[in-house]
Amino acid sequence: MLIGIYGFGSIGRLVAREAIERGYEIAGVIDVDRALIGRDIGEILGIGSIGLEVSDDVSVLGDADVAVHATGSYLDKVYNQIVSVLDMGIDVVSTCETLAYPYYRYPVLAVKLNEIALDQGVSVLGTGINPGFLLDTLTASLASSVTQVKSIRAVRSVDASKRRESFRKKIGIGMDFRVVEDMMKRGELSGHVGYAESVYLIAHAGDLQLTKVLEEQKPLVAEETIEWMDLRIEKGFCRGVKGTGIGYVYDKEIIRIEFYAYVGAPEYEEITIVGKNYSVTWKSSGTPGDQGTVAVVLNIAEKIKRLPPGLHLMTDHIPFKIRFLQ
Repeated sequence: MLIGIYGFGSIGRLVAREAIERGYEIAGVIDVDRALIGRDIGEILGIGSIGLEVSDDVSVLGDADVAVHATGSYLDKVYNQIVSVLDMGIDVVSTCETLAYPYYRYPVLAVKLNEIALDQGVSVLGTGINPGFLLDTLTASLASSVTQVKSIRAVRSVDASKRRESFRKKIGIGMDFRVVEDMMKRGELSGHVGYAESVYLIAHAGDLQLTKVLEEQKPLVAEETIEWMDLRIEKGFCRGVKGTGIGYVYDKEIIRIEFYAYVGAPEYEEITIVGKNYSVTWKSSGTPGDQGTVAVVLNIAEKIKRLPPGLHLMTDHIPFKIRFLQ
């Protein structure tokens, strides 16, 4: 398989490394970072020259069977990037979180993407470890083992000290708590993106018509100085975030997503499906976010040629539906 990579930051580099280990050929890599353009991608990865340089010209992806897009979280900011690849007749798997369920924040762009993909005879899909798998596709799969589902709660907890520096920055680790709070309110720090998208993907998997979805995300303050791994967080500074996404049918909570990312947090995912007659709880020992994202993205990339043209959602491709209690 010939794979193109759009965006050569942390995730793009992990995608390239794993793709090479799987025996894929890399058709081309593009990025906007002037410090990367013209450099051999093998040297950037530390594996020696492979005779392929990072470019800023999308046409270098022209021979790819599929392109992995990994540049941003918000569809309106990366829409033209994705379209530039679709217009070459290339399937796209993107880590853009809001593309996981674009009909919530960007319904007009979602319709346009679908039309472009149909016109070009290709597919486009947004996915990753979260949103895209753990708190939505996996959750929907587990919920399918319960006969009449009353409610769903899915939790992911990660130790932020083990995550890449760019992730720590976007959740404000080590910054003044009040500054982080203000920056999140102004949208200058994104924190985690995708609470509502995961809620809607689960609802979509059961044809559940939600009447409202609420998202909330807050920084967590260090109540005393924390020294953990390679980090020192002063008292009163930000140690991470917590957030929720809740889906309602009228005033009744049906779907709840919770995400915790802070220094020293326990690592696990826990999913509880409450049914009319019985309940099911599943718990993991934690999933490495970046590596998990790469695994999901490349595994989908291997299959995307089998999908019909158009814009796809992850939960469209599990072989069963959730039966919500009506």
